[in-house]
Amino acid sequence: MLGAIEAGGTKFVCAVGDETGTVIEKIQIPTTVPEETMPKVVSFFKRYAIKAMGIGSFGPIDVNRESNKYGYITSTPKIAWKDYPLVQTMMDAFQVPVGFNTDVNAAALGEATFGAGKGLDSLLYITIGTGIGAGAVVQGKLLQGLSHPEMGHILVRRHPDDTYLGKCPYHQDCLEGLAAGPALEERWGDKGSNLVARPEAWELEGYYLAQALMQYILILSPKKIILGGGVMNQKQVFTSINKYLEELINGYVTLPELTDYIVSPGLGDQAGIVGSLLLADQAHQEKTRDLQWRD
Repeated sequence: MLGAIEAGGTKFVCAVGDETGTVIEKIQIPTTVPEETMPKVVSFFKRYAIKAMGIGSFGPIDVNRESNKYGYITSTPKIAWKDYPLVQTMMDAFQVPVGFNTDVNAAALGEATFGAGKGLDSLLYITIGTGIGAGAVVQGKLLQGLSHPEMGHILVRRHPDDTYLGKCPYHQDCLEGLAAGPALEERWGDKGSNLVARPEAWELEGYYLAQALMQYILILSPKKIILGGGVMNQKQVFTSINKYLEELINGYVTLPELTDYIVSPGLGDQAGIVGSLLLADQAHQEKTRDLQWRD
């Protein structure tokens, strides 16, 4: 039995399951403040004899195991969670190994193993929702260097007719500041789900997202791009993205048919929690190998 947490900015999805990605039970807990949210998280898992846990968390987070803040949520705009020791909290509660990464890296792992990228050693998973984040699988491994990728905060060229200032508290008009769900709502004065009859909203959304995809393609050359998150439930965005991406690439790179290359998650909204189960399995296997080596 494995435990999995998809820690999001609005809710914690907690599940128990196994290494095949099968979810046995799952609940959602609102993300308020640690003092309210975490006791409910711990209480859920106390009902099960879990052997490892995987956490895919909103960020930024510290994924450097050499750091004295490994396992922390760090400079998040959610002030109550800043410098919160998420991994240590769960290790203290359960005394089991914990796999830890970003929520989007967990989703990328899930999609690469069981979803739209199954069988590929290279893919990019991007979520466009309350924020914008991306996880990458490169040569079969999750991309990590100095830290985890923060692709939602790249700078893009502004549309000449777009007077919206941007919503990112750190960079104002970075990609997230111009194209995430809250920016979409503030710019157009309504939630994305109510903007179906406003094609200009989705044209502009595609204009910004296509710029980002061009940069990711030129740098990472992923074999598949998977776009998830609430904004991408509006399927007309794909049409706009593909149109602008073709114009931007302008034949410089030969791409597959875009409708097959840029796709929705094969696991739907389960990608993150399935990926977190896989992080738990990796942590369990790592501990097992370590114990065998010591013996």
